[in-house]
Amino acid sequence: MENQINDDDTIDRRIAQRLRSLRAERNWSLDDLARLSGVSRATLSRLENAAVSPTASVLGKLCVAYGLPMSRLMRMVEDGFAPLVTRDAQPLWSDPSVGFRRRSVSPPARALSGEALECELDANVRIDYDASPRPGLEHHLILLEGRLQITVDGAAHDLQPGDCLRYQLFGPSAFATFADSPARYLLFIV
Repeated sequence: MENQINDDDTIDRRIAQRLRSLRAERNWSLDDLARLSGVSRATLSRLENAAVSPTASVLGKLCVAYGLPMSRLMRMVEDGFAPLVTRDAQPLWSDPSVGFRRRSVSPPARALSGEALECELDANVRIDYDASPRPGLEHHLILLEGRLQITVDGAAHDLQPGDCLRYQLFGPSAFATFADSPARYLLFIV
C-alpha cells in the first residue's frame, strides 16, 4: 500500500529521488529490486516517480533490500548535519494509512553513531518489518505514553509508560498498539 502525494510534499519527492538513486547505484532493474524487496514493480515505479508516498511497511522492505536502517534512508533525504536541532527543525514523516508519525529528534549523521526518534502510533495499529536492515542494529526504546507491544525475533514484549526495551535486531519485528491505547515512544538507534 502507498499514500497519495500532495504536489507540495517535498520530503516525499526527495524520498523518491533517493530511492531511484539507490537503485541506480547498485545497477538494479526495477525487477531486481522487486525480487529483493517483495514490493511490486508497479509500486516501485510509482514510488520512484513520486506518484505515491511510501508506507512505513514498504520503506521497511526497501531498507532491508538496501541494507540500511529506515532512519538512515530518511537522513539521506533530509538537510545536512547541525549540532542543535530545534523542535521546529526536526523532520516529521508520517504514514497516515496506518496512523504512524516519526519525528527525527536527533537525525543520523556520518560523524555520529546514534540517532533518536520520537514516534507515535494510533490505537489498534500494527506495523511489521520482515527483517533488520542491518543485522545487530541496536535499539533502545522508551515508552512515554500509552501501551505498546514489540515483537523481536518471535518474543513479544508488552511495554507500559516508563519501560525501556533494549535489543539487537537480527530478524523480523513488529510494533503494535492496543485497541484502547495509542502509543508515544522514543527510539534510540546505535
